[in-house]
Amino acid sequence: MISFNEYHLNPEKFSFLKILQGHWQVIRDEFTEFLYQASHEELKFTYDVLGPKSKTIKTKGKSKYSAFGILFQGLLIEEYIQVHHIKYPDYGMDEASAKALVLREKYFSNLAQFIEEVNLIDDGVIRNVYFGTFHPGLDIKLHVNYNPHMNRGYLGLIVPQGDVAMKICHEQLYWHEGEFMVLDHSYPHCPHNYTDYDRTVLVVDFFKTDQPREELIRFEQEQVAQRMQDNPYSLGVFGKSDQAQEEDFIKYGLAHQLEWDKVL
Repeated sequence: MISFNEYHLNPEKFSFLKILQGHWQVIRDEFTEFLYQASHEELKFTYDVLGPKSKTIKTKGKSKYSAFGILFQGLLIEEYIQVHHIKYPDYGMDEASAKALVLREKYFSNLAQFIEEVNLIDDGVIRNVYFGTFHPGLDIKLHVNYNPHMNRGYLGLIVPQGDVAMKICHEQLYWHEGEFMVLDHSYPHCPHNYTDYDRTVLVVDFFKTDQPREELIRFEQEQVAQRMQDNPYSLGVFGKSDQAQEEDFIKYGLAHQLEWDKVL
């Protein structure tokens, strides 16, 4: 029997997630087909442009986390690039936006359709959607994601057997294929993958449903403006406030992580 609390939330309370969950195999297949069919150039562009980058979250060693997505702050990636005037070292704004649109339509048309369906029903409730992969050996330093206006859902797509888990406060939680794990990420947490295989989930950030939507939108706009000023390649997902306090490491028995300094 799974028990829920203030940071581990019951996904059944968020009925709009069922649309994505009901099509999890279609979403997984789009992800795997992209990895197998995309050219080297398409893969490089995807991880350079479609993936949110953090300057704050750290790991223990060289094992990495990779991510890319199609929706950020309620905008499809090609629109987001234009709205925020993002320029990349290898791509101008218009070129990056055009390439992102082509990739999204070529490989992720079903996922885009499911997102649109949810957001039409529930007035833009979903804000960020991206694939997150933990590569073997990944051990992420304790941190918070200061997003008090949102919850984060993880839809399990490829989850190997073994010790791949999320430590949050004093609990250790596990992903399962075809199921959502929903967390309030403002609580200290640190995931790891101690298996020999990749773990991939669909990360779905969505507005909290028990607070006035107007206030949440206003907060998001202010937060994203600051994050984009600090790091435009964060796509508004990560920020300077993502660091946990030193007392959190001690409280949760993770003081040894204080020395970890590899950028995620």
